[in-house]
Amino acid sequence: MPDTAPHRHLSLPDEEATVALARRVADALRPGDVLCLRGDLGAGKTAFARAAIRHLSGAEVEVPSPTFTLVQTYDTAAGPVWHFDLYRLSGPDEVTELGWDDAVAEGISLVEWPDRLGPLLPPDRLEITLGTVEAGAGVQARTADVRGYGRWADRLAAVEWT
Repeated sequence: MPDTAPHRHLSLPDEEATVALARRVADALRPGDVLCLRGDLGAGKTAFARAAIRHLSGAEVEVPSPTFTLVQTYDTAAGPVWHFDLYRLSGPDEVTELGWDDAVAEGISLVEWPDRLGPLLPPDRLEITLGTVEAGAGVQARTADVRGYGRWADRLAAVEWT
């Protein structure tokens, strides 16, 4: 069955464009939201999450990749932000041990490698799939496919894209 979720496909010619998109999306996030970041290794998932968290924090806070810690939490004006990197997990049972239920109940959850969530993947979510494209002369640019599921289907229309 084809994916019929409302979506936008965006070109991100440089890192500044990725940061700008992360800030626009961050402005739309509120407690209870789940943002799933998909893409291959090196596609920019952590860079996107870092920019969103810094924007929500209103400061240049240190935002390390949670590759080894699996989850990092941040206090922001928008509420607590939980940044999950599930790459090293084998399945959803391990996700619940990281505080998943608390994160989705009271915070904003940014999830890298959301395929590891299995049945825990919420029906109301925003998914951003980042990719890289050759921009010429050895320069890599990114693309973002933004899809809204559940209540995000209508909320996508409210995001300022330009």
